[in-house]
Order: sequence, then structure tokens, then C-alpha cells
Amino acid sequence: MPKATVTKKRTSARLPVRDTCEQVCYDAPLVRTLKREMLADDTVMELVATFEVLADPTRLRIIYALGRGELCVCDLAHVLGMSLSATSHQLRRLRDLRLVKYRYEGRMAFYSLDDEFIKKMVEDAVQHVESD
Repeated sequence: MPKATVTKKRTSARLPVRDTCEQVCYDAPLVRTLKREMLADDTVMELVATFEVLADPTRLRIIYALGRGELCVCDLAHVLGMSLSATSHQLRRLRDLRLVKYRYEGRMAFYSLDDEFIKKMVEDAVQHVESD
């Protein structure tokens, strides 16, 4: 039996799409306030680096898996279907941005998310993408 196709309603289908103002003007007090509150360049660059790292499918899968709990590199490599070396390389990129942390237990390296924010961000993004 074929799957049912779900179509999303487009409420703006009848309106012409415009990507610019037809009249050039601006709200000077609002613009001044936003300029004062704008993110610092170093903060923007750190955010860009984080999103660039998360834009990689393998690293996103690693973050998703670690959101379920701490994993040793061997288990993570098996989950991803990758070599230990390739997995370690990806983990290093995530560690450099403080997205994951590690600890040693004997000769085993265990990784986990560095904080709950990244877990929540990925969970929210998945929910957004999967919602109707």
C-alpha cells in the first residue's frame, strides 16, 4: 500500500513574495539599540565555528549519540560504522570547540557532551525538522 503524501499548507501562497522594502526608511532608535546590543565579533566567530562543525553529518551523529549518554571511542566507532582513527579525528574537532569532553578509565577513552546546551539544541533542531 503506498504511503500517504503529506502536504503542508502555505498560508502566503496568494501573496507576492518580496524580499526588500518598497520604501526605503528605518527606525533610527531601534537601529541604535540593536547596534549597541549586537554580538561582539569574537562571539560571532565562535558561533560560526560551532555551527560549521555541527554542519558535518558525522559530527552531528556523534553529538546525537553522545546525547544519549557517555560512550567509549570503540562503541562510538561501531555505532557510526567508522574506524577508530576517523572517529577520534572527528571527536578532536568537537573537543577543540568544547562541545565534548573525555575521560580515561584505564586504557579506555570515554566521551560525553560538555554541557546540556548542545544536547538540547540538537534535540530541538530534530524536533523542528521532524514536525509537521
